[in-house]
Amino acid sequence: MEQPDLLRFALDILDDLEIPYALVGSIASGAYGEPRLTQDINVVVDMSADQAEELCSRFPETDFYVSSLAARKAVQSTSQFNILDPSSGNKIDVMIAGRENWRKGQLDRRRPVLVLPGRQVFVACPEDVILGKLEYYDEGGSEKHLRDIAGIIKVSGDILDRRYIEAWAAKLGLTETWQAVLRRAAPSDVRPDIQ
Repeated sequence: MEQPDLLRFALDILDDLEIPYALVGSIASGAYGEPRLTQDINVVVDMSADQAEELCSRFPETDFYVSSLAARKAVQSTSQFNILDPSSGNKIDVMIAGRENWRKGQLDRRRPVLVLPGRQVFVACPEDVILGKLEYYDEGGSEKHLRDIAGIIKVSGDILDRRYIEAWAAKLGLTETWQAVLRRAAPSDVRPDIQ
């Protein structure tokens, strides 16, 4: 299944099950910055273990690999599980929001954005996308996350709430990474001393 079709299929299920979601990751950074190719769909959700079980049952075993046990454990531990389309290699990373943290807040701040032709979907706000990319970079060091952040700053820099990013970067232990991103950014795009 091609990625746009997989995304539409997954979001139809989330909507049908009334599971709040927000796209994050590279699809979200492309919505506010410069798009790039990726095989991953990253989505933050707020759901119960029973909803996780129902979600998994909607992805036919003949076409997808998904573990309902892994989904239930992810809900209990506030972590993530994957849904894989083996025929294309496309994957959905489903991240559980939790109750009282930044990830849960992403759902409160999400925005409807036209990501698919003729369809608006919920996407995390650009500040939260940047914070997520800072986390990914801090965990794995991949330069693609820094490029994604630079793209958001370049395209959406005028609307970013930098104070919000700084406050959450401090709470998440990402201040040094954020400052490094600001130093690397072109002076015309962003300056570290601008709040």
